Amino acid sequence: MTRLDLTGKKGVVFGVANARSIAWAISKALADAGAELAFTYQTERLLQPVTKAVSELGEPCLVQCDATDPDQIEAAYDTAVAALGGLDFVVHSIAYAERDDLGGEFSKTSLAGFRTALDVSAFTLIPVTALAVPHMGEDGGSIVTLTFNASARVYPGYNIMGTAKAALENEVRQLAAEFGPKSVRVNAVSAGPLPTLAARSIPGFNEMRRSHAARAPLGRNITHDEVADAAVFLLSDLASGITGHVLPVDGGYGIMGI
Repeated sequence: MTRLDLTGKKGVVFGVANARSIAWAISKALADAGAELAFTYQTERLLQPVTKAVSELGEPCLVQCDATDPDQIEAAYDTAVAALGGLDFVVHSIAYAERDDLGGEFSKTSLAGFRTALDVSAFTLIPVTALAVPHMGEDGGSIVTLTFNASARVYPGYNIMGTAKAALENEVRQLAAEFGPKSVRVNAVSAGPLPTLAARSIPGFNEMRRSHAARAPLGRNITHDEVADAAVFLLSDLASGITGHVLPVDGGYGIMGI
């Protein structure tokens, strides 16, 4: 397959957890297209798995950053941009909910769990985007985040994460409107259920996969590479007229009524 040429483009990826993560698949596709990348990791405990995941790219810039702290995001950008020599795009692939708030009755979601899921999975896109813009040149840049159809439909077991994804998608539109005049585009890829380590902790995840494969017009589940290719497209100049958009990569599952 012919790949886009992103030679000379520079970006920061938030959210690579391991080699099975969607963020890593996107990173690999970006690197294969010629982009130069820097990566963040949340804590020292996560440094080793992140380093292992990105090791095939040589020794890319790794920066510790808790994305719920705008000061750490700002410092991470300063370090990454200095190492890269510029900033053209950002990948936001950050999501988390307490295990007790996944599965069971949604009405029993705790206030602390609600705040945690919304803070990590939705709020972080705001400072990640806003603090990236000053580092982007006159030609602007592109931000891509990851969402899921549970933003608009009920997936038993996904619970509070569906609420967080709904907030995230609204932020995509709000940020796209705000930063469009600076030529900064903000979009999301809505991926079908993929077998990541995080996803497998969601109750009913295997049933989600079976349902998608059975009902999607393409008759199968989507792959990490298909999500990565869509993200690379949105980050590239070929998508220069697209902003505020949620692009489904779900084999067509989302269009079906029954």
